[in-house]
Formats: sequence, C-alpha cells, structure tokens
Amino acid sequence: MAASTTAPTSAQQTNAHIDPAAQVADAGFVPVQTRSERPRSFEPADFGTPTGREVNWKHTPVARLSGLFTPAESNDGVTYEITSGEQYIADTLAAGTAPRGEFFVPEDIVAAVAWQGSVDGMHVRIPRNEEVAEPILVTVTGQGADKRADSHIVIEAQENSAATVILRHQGSAQYAQNIEIIARAGSRLTVVSVQRWDDDAIHAASHQTRVDKDAQLRHFIVSFGGGIVRVNPNLELAGTGSEGKMYGLTFADAGQHLESQVYMHHKGAHTTGDVLYKGALQGESARSVWIGDVLIGRDATGTSSYEANRNLVLTAGARADSIPNLEIETGDILGAGHASATGRFDDEQLFYLQTRGISEEEARRLVVLGFLTDIVLRLGIPSLESELLAAIDTELAGVNV
Repeated sequence: MAASTTAPTSAQQTNAHIDPAAQVADAGFVPVQTRSERPRSFEPADFGTPTGREVNWKHTPVARLSGLFTPAESNDGVTYEITSGEQYIADTLAAGTAPRGEFFVPEDIVAAVAWQGSVDGMHVRIPRNEEVAEPILVTVTGQGADKRADSHIVIEAQENSAATVILRHQGSAQYAQNIEIIARAGSRLTVVSVQRWDDDAIHAASHQTRVDKDAQLRHFIVSFGGGIVRVNPNLELAGTGSEGKMYGLTFADAGQHLESQVYMHHKGAHTTGDVLYKGALQGESARSVWIGDVLIGRDATGTSSYEANRNLVLTAGARADSIPNLEIETGDILGAGHASATGRFDDEQLFYLQTRGISEEEARRLVVLGFLTDIVLRLGIPSLESELLAAIDTELAGVNV
C-alpha cells in the first residue's frame, strides 16, 4: 500500500476484488477471498451499507452497529483525558496533515466514517531517541448510550524512541474510532487498548500499524465491557528486521459481542510476527469472534510467523467463532503456522487440583485464571496487570462453571 499524506476522493482500488458492501466504481461483484484484497477508500459511499452477507461483516450484528454508518452530527459522544504523558500530545491533525494518513487507509465503512467525521485528530508523538519511562495514558469516556463520536488518533514513535501508550475506554457511547500507529526505524513501541465500557456501549475501531526497519511493536487488545466491541487491528511489518507481537484478551458476558479481525502482513525481509488471542465466554448469547489473517509477502524472505487463538467456553449458550488464515507468497521463510482451539475445561487439570485438596469450585477458578493470565503478564505494566487480574476474578465470581 503506497504511503499518502492526503485523502484521495475515490477508492484506492477501482478494479479490486470486492463484495456488495464495497461497491467501488468500475468493479464487479467478485467476492473478497483474502484480507489483502479488501478495497480501501476514504469515502464511506464507496463501501455501501453492509448487509451482513459480506465476508468482513457476516459474523457481526450489523443492525446494532448501523448508527456508526453515518458521521456523528455533533461528535460529542466521548471526552478525552490525558492522565499521564501530556507533554507527548502534539498539535491536532486535520485530514491531509502529515503524519495523519501516511499509512492509514480505511478498509470498511465505519473507518471511512471515522476519518471523515474526525476534524481534528489526536497526535501522540514520541520524539526521536527519547525513552519514555512511564506509560502515556489516554482515557476515553463515553457520555451516554445515545451519544455519537468519531475519532482518528495517530500514535507516532520516531526513530530510536521507546514508549508505552495505553488507551482506556469507559462509560457508554456509540463510538467509531481509527488508530494509526507508526513505529519508525529502530523504535520500540507498546500500544494497549483497554475496553471496559458499560454494557450498552457500541465501539467499532480500526487499528492500522506500520513497523519500519529494526523497529518493534507490541499491540494489545483487552475487551471486557461493552454491548458490541469490534476492534480490528492491521499490522504491516514493512522494514527489514521489524518485529510485531499482537496479543488479545476478551471476557464476554451474556449479551455481549466482542470481535477482532486481526491482520499481520509480513512485507519486509527477516521479519518476526507473533499473534496470540485468548478469550473466555459465559452466559446466554455471549459471543466472541476472532478472525486471524497472516500474509507473508513475496519479498518477506527469512520470515518467522505464528498465530493462535484459544477460547474457553464457561457456560451453555455462549459461542466463540475462530477462523485462522495463512497466505504465503515465498518459500524462503524460517517458519510459519497457525492454530485455533475452543472448548470447555480440561478435566485432567481439574482432577489434579482436586487431588491436592482444592475444592472443585476453586479448581475451576484457578484453571480459568491461569488460562487468561498468560496474556495479562505479557503487558509488563504492573498496575494494569493487577487491575485486569482483579477484573477477571470479579467476572469469575458470578459464574457457575
């Protein structure tokens, strides 16, 4: 995908493989086969209105997201607070003002709406050669379930810098969000997006990331709250020797829909990728969706890549959809693989714990906690780790597993 600092007025691909939700001019209705073939455009009209039959919408409750298919009129649905690291917030970015749009191009109607509706995009900028000791914390608070908001946030780590940025979401709103992440050469960046919305919140987000030469990016999606939370991360390992790790943790309760469509594109040579998402589900109609796409491009020689999704279903009536995909365009790689598993408890683990004098109820709690803690401990942020472990405990306290 070519870099651009201005928003084109027509779709990026006028002869791309598309489906009825992406009616780009002069194109036929040829179903999308892979994530890399999806059309992209800054114009919402180029995508059409999703029907739920399209490949990127068929697992999503489209009707409940319909409020995000048009721009917010007043755009007052959320407020932003910089809890720490305010000195790293640069001037806002209008559409067409670099680095906004340097890498990001919407690939669905919600992302295009957020692009158009966000007049002044937030810019988190880590200066060259600077190492930021404490996490930069941006808190997004919803102002009510009937309120709408669109946003575009750019997180830029300049050359040889290092930082952690945490985006915390709370309250309730109907929120269309774009996150554009640029990890420039030699940088080390961690981005954590935590969704602890109220039960009636609707949140659809598109995260697009480019990792340049010898840079490292760790990306976390943690979703515990919200009626519908659809966070789709797209990570391109563009530079030689770049490294990307994408981790996710979800806990879906009754009536919740938590979704991530993950895409990792190995574009540069000698790149390393690791994707691991874990989720737990409890309660009638609890739903999680994970779709993982990895593309190893023709120039991505010497690549090492692996993706996995694991789901633990705690009660009857919950459902987890898990779809891993791997596309390889070169044979000169170190290794690549994918895996997916969804199931209930391991009876042998429960039996082992019970033979050590642990009650069945406590044994079940320990198994679930151990399953999810794997992702939490990868954060490396003690305060956030403690908060999330306490949140998991609270969730489990109400489960008859």
